[in-house]
Amino acid sequence: MTGQERSEEKSECVSLSPMREAVPTPSKCERVCVFGTGDLGRSLGLRLLQAGYGVVFGSRRPHSSSFLPHGAQVLGHAAAAQSAHLIFIAVQREHYDFLVPLANQLKGKVLVDLSNNQRKNQYPEANAEYLQSLVTGAEVVKGFNTLSAWSLQNGPSDANRQVYICGESVEAKQAVIAVATKLGLSALDRGFLSVARELEDFPLQLFPQWRLPLRIAIGLSAAFFFYLLIRDIIYAYVTQGKDISFRIMVSLANKVCPIVSLIMLSLCYLPGVLASFLQLYRGTKYRRFPDWLDRWMLCRKQLGLLALGFAFLHVLYTLIIPIRYYVRFKSTERTVSVIRENRTSEFDTMTAWRSDSYLSLGILGFGLYVLLGITSLPSVSNALSWREFSFVQSKLGHLTLLLCTAHTYLYGWNRFLSSSTYKWYTPPGYMLCLVLPSVVLLLKLLLITPCRTHTDTHKITPSVGWLPFNHCLPCFWDKRNNNNI
Repeated sequence: MTGQERSEEKSECVSLSPMREAVPTPSKCERVCVFGTGDLGRSLGLRLLQAGYGVVFGSRRPHSSSFLPHGAQVLGHAAAAQSAHLIFIAVQREHYDFLVPLANQLKGKVLVDLSNNQRKNQYPEANAEYLQSLVTGAEVVKGFNTLSAWSLQNGPSDANRQVYICGESVEAKQAVIAVATKLGLSALDRGFLSVARELEDFPLQLFPQWRLPLRIAIGLSAAFFFYLLIRDIIYAYVTQGKDISFRIMVSLANKVCPIVSLIMLSLCYLPGVLASFLQLYRGTKYRRFPDWLDRWMLCRKQLGLLALGFAFLHVLYTLIIPIRYYVRFKSTERTVSVIRENRTSEFDTMTAWRSDSYLSLGILGFGLYVLLGITSLPSVSNALSWREFSFVQSKLGHLTLLLCTAHTYLYGWNRFLSSSTYKWYTPPGYMLCLVLPSVVLLLKLLLITPCRTHTDTHKITPSVGWLPFNHCLPCFWDKRNNNNI
């Protein structure tokens, strides 16, 4: 470096901290460079300083840069590029042009591209690939783009600890992984730079696994809301002239929530049952499921959590029933009427049994419901073995479905025998919601039914009663394993 270049670098260098807090020299700590003094660049620089790195910011106007972390230096782009081997590019793609004149200074350096786009497919190629085409002499690595400035400032947590990287050079990626590890992050190598577009699309995704479950939940809620609105509210107004529209807020909502909850809980376990029968039909477990079934099985967790949310709403709506004005008014009116007429009524033991059983099954079902939701949390499921997780989500899951279905059957009891139940010849909503869980439980019962053998002098043929197969699921797996041996 010539004397003139040294003087220029010295003139561009501005310390942002007092002299007693000067940045350590490269001999004391490793230096890294950050191009970009925006929110993301400043937050990343702060985290790097806290991890013990020496941080140099590259800026077009080093003398006017402010609000940078204490302990960092700010230089011109050329001087900053020469000061460190690892350079973080925390600027948007449209501002990459300033890197072209720095080709000589960036030669052999590792450039970490942190940029993202406003929308998918905004450019014909990934930002990291475009950066590599501009600076061919450098090694470009895509990484840290899934972290926000807020998460960097507040430190790592379970929600923002994972970072993805990709690049062509193994050594360059290892250098970036080392920095991520020192920052308390977990880095995952996704491969070559061609994966950069996929990584840049990650921050643009909005609950990708929740879209289908949310559509199902919204569709079921809307369908049953309008169905019950016609049966309960409009029917009373048309046939009796009563205006009971106030029931929409609580009574109608308290019918829709348990109906949707039970159906969505059934949808969590229906694909597993269908998959078992499909394997039996094919005679093998080594063929891929259809795409629609595979997609359905992958979103069962989201279906279950939404079902739990509707169950919570049902519980809350039920708890406020005694304090509703309509209920208090009716209760007082009934009490006054009984006193005036001097009437008494006998205690019905059967009704008491049905009422207590209905409430007890509801409480037990909701308790297991909550247990399923808790074990689906990553922090809890990671502490369970596969057998424990399978026991809770499968065995206790089907028990939860059984209890909630029985709870609904006891709610209906013998009302289906009354003609007044079928308003405008339509069944009540709770009867419709019992169809799917009953089918799921029946199919599951067929799968777990023990085999009964038919023996003659020649062979033993396993079968399951009236199943349309010549073997049951346990026998099929035993036979399959023996054949493999």
